[in-house]
Amino acid sequence: MKKFLIATNFIKDENLILTSKIEDYIAMHGGSTHRVVGDIENEPNYAFHDGEQFDCVIALGGDGTILKVSRDLRDLHIPIVGVNLGTLGFLAEVEPDQVFAVLDRLLLDDYEMEERMNLSGFVYKVGSDTPIIEDVALNDIVVSRAGFSRIIGLKIYVNGKVMDIYEADGVIVSTPTGSTGYNLSAGGPIVCPKTNIMIVTPISPHSLTSKSIVFSSGDEIVVEVLKMRKAQEEEAIVTFDGQPGLQLSPGDRVVIRKSDNVTRMIKLFDVSFYEVLREKITNRL
Repeated sequence: MKKFLIATNFIKDENLILTSKIEDYIAMHGGSTHRVVGDIENEPNYAFHDGEQFDCVIALGGDGTILKVSRDLRDLHIPIVGVNLGTLGFLAEVEPDQVFAVLDRLLLDDYEMEERMNLSGFVYKVGSDTPIIEDVALNDIVVSRAGFSRIIGLKIYVNGKVMDIYEADGVIVSTPTGSTGYNLSAGGPIVCPKTNIMIVTPISPHSLTSKSIVFSSGDEIVVEVLKMRKAQEEEAIVTFDGQPGLQLSPGDRVVIRKSDNVTRMIKLFDVSFYEVLREKITNRL
């Protein structure tokens, strides 16, 4: 690798100190860099020339930064390596004290590549056969209650058949990569990120029996918003990887299936997902 795009969350890398050190190190070893700076809320300026090719994106921040980089650059299919300047960092494999050793390996093309499954989501307004938006998520697509509304009603279809009706705060449809995110917090299972499955997890369901369910990546999941209160039109909101959401009304549907898009993640260390999981969860406790 010789050409690197460095995407930095300026809140995590104060004064861009680590970013500058990485740029200098790569230049000293015959590589080139292009810097983009932003945060999860503010759009970075991807002001490179159309058609310019990069071998790798180095994302400096937390898992939220990597999710944003994945979304912003998904059409370019550039592999990502994450430097963890956040807290848990399930996606960010590299710690700050490992950066320069990692750069040496990248410059020598000494790494492996993992492809992570994405979800495609299509939002349909009631009575319409044309989606008003289409989007892709690396972690999850979430339909949850809007604002200060009480519990919402959600009818879940799998391959055209009704699976269940939830009265809950919402539902998470997660990839294996996203299983350690919101899905985990809501009581869902942790899944090896190399698998190709979908996980449906209700959020605070008003039931003693509602549990997470795991589906094949070939299944199609539909979440339909039900009307719970006569005086309230906007019952729910749909979000993709935690980005600003879209309001949903009763009868609206979110159709979710495996995406043709994948996120390419660079793997540098011969450490299993389960070892990383044990370390991260232990440190969290």
